[in-house]
Amino acid sequence: MIDVRKFTSLGHADHGWLNARHHFSFASYHDPKRMGWGRIRVWNDDQIGPKSGFPPHPHRDMEIVTYVRTGAITHQDSMGNKGRTGAGDVQVMSAGSGVTHAEYNLEDEATTLFQIWIETDQPGVEPGWGAKPFPKDSREGAFQLLASGNADDGALTIHADARILGATLKAGSSIAIEADPQRHLYLVPSGRVRVNGVEAGPRDGIAITGESELSIEADDDAELVLVDAR
Repeated sequence: MIDVRKFTSLGHADHGWLNARHHFSFASYHDPKRMGWGRIRVWNDDQIGPKSGFPPHPHRDMEIVTYVRTGAITHQDSMGNKGRTGAGDVQVMSAGSGVTHAEYNLEDEATTLFQIWIETDQPGVEPGWGAKPFPKDSREGAFQLLASGNADDGALTIHADARILGATLKAGSSIAIEADPQRHLYLVPSGRVRVNGVEAGPRDGIAITGESELSIEADDDAELVLVDAR
């Protein structure tokens, strides 16, 4: 099954400093048909205005992955961590037994990012945070692993049976990746693509299950973010 959720159909909240699109039910947006996808619970497409951001707030027992599309986000938390994550790079936070954090756009321009929440497999663990640069030219035409539940794979680590991957494609090119038909994949492209022949547009959500291989053809230059979860 390949189900395209058009960008225009996503939940929408414009708070002035924050312009957010919700792929799944979140905050005041509720759609009983879009409560999550497998263990993926949240995928927010956020635009955060300059010199603004999310003030300190708590989380627990959730794996939170932030993929920065443009600009940068600066993180600080109750564990004493602080760091700036720029465009194309990724940060992860395992909320575990409980953590308070803030995310600010300290730049002079808007920041755009995906914030992805994945249900944890290890409730109550010690919370943690990490960030890592992933140069876009290192994933042109091929998926690069950005984060996963395997601490030995060289990517950022989360406490969930999931993989977060990124790739870039030039218009007219294609990429293929094997898939487990029993798992839940969710893909968001920045440009027009076709997934096993199914057309999708910029920032549409593509929910996939029951497929053993994905062939992704780009009609535009496109940046791809893919989550593979139980």
